[in-house]
Amino acid sequence: MKKLIKAFLLVIFMNQIFLFAESKLDIINKNNELKVCIWPQYYGISYVDPRTQKLVGIDSDLAIELAKDLGVKLKLIKSSFPTLINDVTSNKCNIAMFAIGNTKSRRAKMRFTTPHLQSDIYAITTKTNTNIKSWDDIDKKGIIVAVAKGTYHEPIMKKKLKNAELVVIKGFKQREDEVQSGRVDVFMTDYPYSKKMLEKTDWAKLISPKETYHLTPYAWTMAYGDDKFYERVEKFIRDINRDGRLLKIAKKNALEPIIKVK
Repeated sequence: MKKLIKAFLLVIFMNQIFLFAESKLDIINKNNELKVCIWPQYYGISYVDPRTQKLVGIDSDLAIELAKDLGVKLKLIKSSFPTLINDVTSNKCNIAMFAIGNTKSRRAKMRFTTPHLQSDIYAITTKTNTNIKSWDDIDKKGIIVAVAKGTYHEPIMKKKLKNAELVVIKGFKQREDEVQSGRVDVFMTDYPYSKKMLEKTDWAKLISPKETYHLTPYAWTMAYGDDKFYERVEKFIRDINRDGRLLKIAKKNALEPIIKVK
C-alpha cells in the first residue's frame, strides 16, 4: 500500500513539473531562434548540394516556413539517424525535421508529428549485377543485402529476409561503395534516396517491389512532455496542408508521389 501511495505521489509530482516547466515554444520566442536538427545528406529532404553548397529539400524548405510562421530566426543543426534520438532527447534541437520514419522503437523515445510523407522500401544494385534482375531475386541464398545502421530498414529487413544474408553498415556512403564494388548485391533505401542514386550516379539500378512491401510514414520528431510546442507544430502542419504550401514544396523537390496531403 505504501509503495502504491509513493508511486501515486511521484506521478503527481512529475505532472506538476511538466505543468510549470517553461515550454520550448516560450524559449524559442524568447531567444528568437528555432533550432532544427537536419541530416544534410538526405537527397530531396535536407541535402547539401555539393556544387552550390546550399541546403535543398522538402524538410529544409519547411523548416524555413516553420520559422517564418513562428516569427523567429532559423538555426540548422547537423544530426543523423544514428544520433537522432540523443540529439532530440538531449535538447540539442527543438525539433528534428528530416523525414523520420515513424517506427515503434523510435516512438518509445520521441514524439512524432502527423506524417507528411510516406515511402515504401526500394533496392539499389548495379547495372552489371547479374544476380539481381527483379525484387524476387533479393531474398535468395548467396545474396548479400546491406542496410545503413540506425535506419528503419535495419529492423524491417532483419524480420523480412529469410534466405539472403543481411549486413549492417555504419555509413551511407560505405553502403554505396559496398554495392558498387560487388561485395554486396543490393542496399535497401527509400524513395528520396533512390532518386539520388539514379540522378547522381551512372552505375546504379533501381529494383522496385512488385507490390507494396512495407510502407512507412515520415514525420518530424521532438522530445516528449511539451504539449504547447507540439500543438503549435501540428497547427503548422494543418496550415501548410490547407494553404497548399506542402504540395507546392513537394512538387518543387520532386516528391509529389510520396506526399501525404489531407
